[in-house]
Amino acid sequence: MSESSGALVHICSASDWSAVPPGGQYRPPSLQEAGFVHLSTPEQVHLPANRLYAGRTDLVLLYLNPEKLDAPLRWEPGVPGDPDAMLFPHLYGPLPAAAVRMITPYLPEADGRFAPL
Repeated sequence: MSESSGALVHICSASDWSAVPPGGQYRPPSLQEAGFVHLSTPEQVHLPANRLYAGRTDLVLLYLNPEKLDAPLRWEPGVPGDPDAMLFPHLYGPLPAAAVRMITPYLPEADGRFAPL
């Protein structure tokens, strides 16, 4: 999927998301630590999920409407080990709850790893 296709997702714990008030903003630790919120396309979300969250069963995927994001969105390289030339979307500001159009559980396979969507 290319950056022009528009589908974006964010991984977080169900409890972190449930703490966001309706109409509020989600500010994950990465916003303070790195200056942005990590996002992915549905086709690439399994890469950070396996790197950071293997085995966790408390995760959800937030499917976003990019038109409702009110901070800059930049497509930037991931980490060493990600496929060459793959760019990931980074949101340089908080994630507005109003931008979330769907939430689904995100569960690993029996071996604890996340499969591609």
